Amino acid sequence: MANYTALSLLDNEQEQTQHGNAKGQIDAVKAEFIETQSLSWEELFDGFDKLYAITYSSGVDFVCKLLRKFDNAQIIFGSENVMSFTFQEITAYQSKMIERLKEKSSKNKTDLISRIDDGALKLFVARKQLSHEKIYILESTDGRKRVVMGSANMSNSAFSGSQRENICYMDGDRAFDWYLGCFEELKQNSSDNISAKALIVGDSTENAETNIEELPISHTVKYNKVLAIEPNVSRELGEEIQFVLDVKSLAGKYAPLMPKTDKKGKIMLSPEIVKLTRRKIADNLTQEKELRSEYPQLVINIQASTVTLNDNILDLNPSKEDVANDVSLFIEYMNGYERFHGDVELMQERYFEFANWFFATPFMATMRNYAVMNNQVLLPYPVFGLVYGKSKAGKTSFLETLLKMMIGQKTKIPAPDFTRSSIEGLRRTVKGAPIIVDDLTQSRFLAHAVETIKNDDFGVADRLMHYPAVIISANEDVKAVSPEIVRRTIICRVEAGLKNTEIMKSNTVRKVQRNVGTAFYREYLRRMLEIVPDLINDLKSEDDFAPDILESSSNIIFDIIGNCIAQMPFYVRKLNLEHYFGEKITGQYVIKAICNAWRINKKAFIVDKKTGQLRYNTGDFHEANRIMKELPEDLEAHKSRDWIVMDLAQACEFFGINFKKRTLF
Repeated sequence: MANYTALSLLDNEQEQTQHGNAKGQIDAVKAEFIETQSLSWEELFDGFDKLYAITYSSGVDFVCKLLRKFDNAQIIFGSENVMSFTFQEITAYQSKMIERLKEKSSKNKTDLISRIDDGALKLFVARKQLSHEKIYILESTDGRKRVVMGSANMSNSAFSGSQRENICYMDGDRAFDWYLGCFEELKQNSSDNISAKALIVGDSTENAETNIEELPISHTVKYNKVLAIEPNVSRELGEEIQFVLDVKSLAGKYAPLMPKTDKKGKIMLSPEIVKLTRRKIADNLTQEKELRSEYPQLVINIQASTVTLNDNILDLNPSKEDVANDVSLFIEYMNGYERFHGDVELMQERYFEFANWFFATPFMATMRNYAVMNNQVLLPYPVFGLVYGKSKAGKTSFLETLLKMMIGQKTKIPAPDFTRSSIEGLRRTVKGAPIIVDDLTQSRFLAHAVETIKNDDFGVADRLMHYPAVIISANEDVKAVSPEIVRRTIICRVEAGLKNTEIMKSNTVRKVQRNVGTAFYREYLRRMLEIVPDLINDLKSEDDFAPDILESSSNIIFDIIGNCIAQMPFYVRKLNLEHYFGEKITGQYVIKAICNAWRINKKAFIVDKKTGQLRYNTGDFHEANRIMKELPEDLEAHKSRDWIVMDLAQACEFFGINFKKRTLF
């Protein structure tokens, strides 16, 4: 007879399990091949009273049918889509699992709840990496015992005969005892119990997704007082997980190129359609190659401390003379703004802040990826920038100069080529160096940029580590930016500019762009590569604060410039997140607008001390909308036609005006 061997992979992080499985070894259950039988699923499970099951995928309808056959049952549900078992993945999976159980018929729901209440049913969901087993352990009151195993998950498709499955079973005490031990170990170490209350509380999807206190993991925390979540992020992705991610990524890339389905969702393939699809894929690959040759590929290998540009390794030890030359040209460029008209000093400060973020952007994709894996927020690592305001403010030449300092190129895409699909395609093709979108209009910004910026999931599922930031330049028709965009974007609004004739006479831009090199940026990269690993380790910690890469970046720039020039310009300074996202920063232009209005026309304001409100008549409905977008939440602002109503005390603090005494602080 042939031997059949069943493999049971236990938690690979344990040095020793109760079954004596040493690290690096597997448990192999040696079994005899006796015969094959043709059975229905009912016959396979008939005659038993108790069920203990481990399943990685399931259909709740089949679960309910199967449970009717048993007086007592315990089931552990896992998920193949949960890759790293971060807290957010566990929460999302358990939320959706509870939601699926709730969505079934009233009869099934009532039956599940009543059986859980009387102790006849226990359901568990994964919170940790489980084995990949599909096991059904059966026991009868007359002493008979059986273990069913193989590839079949707990679903109609697996047990109906509609698809091929490898199903084996063994009868007897020895198999039962060993597999029941496996079940109990997984239940204790890797899963959380679903309570009846979790299936009752909340009927809507919204409640299922927000009421995390009723999730199984929350009950485990309450019972144990504390629970350590250890995501699988410290080591390289397993080959099989990477394969799944690669397949998903490639399927997403192929989706727009595939033939359309008919009304029933079918695709009728013919040799001609296959040839046409092949041509589309070939054309897409050609276009990608053209994009790669046209746009830069800046790849930073943090582990190896190396950087390549278009497959050429960069020298990260430039000469001091070359670094000093680049610094001198950059300062000359920034000092050139002194000839502009308007708030020049503020403009120089904003441009330097933007340059600091611009130079740090090749590290942002990596920081965001580790932030996701470690349940940290993404907002401190923005990958979108917006430079907007007056025309003739040098926005385009400023961005070109920064890119020239980074990679020796100044590529950009015109605004008409900017759509959500095209920019996401570019972000998958271009690596590292920012993509500059020039002169975007308000209508195109609203139609394409807003949703692109709000898509925080980009690059997360397929673990993209080198996608570039996107920088948008726009003129004054982009009036105000909504709070959900401000939170995700480095905003640089400029209110200074040159006259036409002054632009024609100026030679600073051409001189700097002609002579500046990449030595400054290569020195910057070398220093950043020394500290970014520490920032990544900080992301893995349980501290409440997020590591501030913008602060680290500005410290490096400050030191490099300080080593090259005798007197530091006022705008070159050390920065942190507060300089980018503090309320006084994000609201500085609305502060300026209100202060100007207060000086010029106090009659537009009503100070109601009795109700504690400040009311401001903007004189224009659209202006009121724009101001509302930039006001912080604690002002409790609301709008009525041209009027904006705010909390008086908070308004005094935010705007720096003592409205009660009609004076400036």
